[in-house]
Amino acid sequence: MKFGALIIGDEILSGRREDKHMSRVIAALGARGLALSWARYIGDEPERIVAELQAALAAGDTVFSFGGIGATPDDHTRQCAARALGRPLALHPEAAALITQRATEMAAEKGLPAPDMSHPDQQRRLQMGVFPDTAQLIPNPYNRIPGFSVGHLHFMPGFPVMAHPMLDWVLDTQYADPALRGTQAVRATRVRGTNESQLIPAFEHVEAAFAGVKIFSLPSVDHPVFGPHIEIGVKGGDEAQVAQAFALLLEQASQVGASIAQ
Repeated sequence: MKFGALIIGDEILSGRREDKHMSRVIAALGARGLALSWARYIGDEPERIVAELQAALAAGDTVFSFGGIGATPDDHTRQCAARALGRPLALHPEAAALITQRATEMAAEKGLPAPDMSHPDQQRRLQMGVFPDTAQLIPNPYNRIPGFSVGHLHFMPGFPVMAHPMLDWVLDTQYADPALRGTQAVRATRVRGTNESQLIPAFEHVEAAFAGVKIFSLPSVDHPVFGPHIEIGVKGGDEAQVAQAFALLLEQASQVGASIAQ
């Protein structure tokens, strides 16, 4: 199963808000033996949001979507999810009850009577509970206003204080099966005395010899501690194979002048 993240909102792309979701998704997945396969940043563009969701559905990926599920005119994610899924939108009865409860609590905090939920202001508030008609709720421990899931598509608000506990809940309730967890062995080192172009034949040789591994190369020109160097390494699901491939990588790299960085 592949896991992806959609981070939605013009405010992220314009720089008015800094994304705090992707690093949190990576950490939350990693803590459970899972890994993020892809991520997308998208503005408040309905057609693009629909296209990304349809692509994820076609691939069978699990998606964690952040942002755009409010009730203001620039929030399109709920509607886009319905379009991508080919489902009608409907007010979720449990969501309506939670939103009403939250509105009542807010009024009580101000010493006011319970609100009339038929009032236009409250009807607009209830729009936050209008989801594709097959949706299941994601509880929001911060203010009760839920997110929603349809299959392996999970939609949460853009506020990290709300979204991140909701993400944890989804992972712990729907993806706790140990069978989903893959092991990933990694061996790496820093080298100097060569460049990536000279190392490419070594990389290709190792990947050809060990079909189950991937080579990675991360050059650095101004590292504050290690200075110019290239981090090279091997990753894969079989620890013994990774160890063998890494030994071959070091041998091949040394033949083009690479030396282990100290």
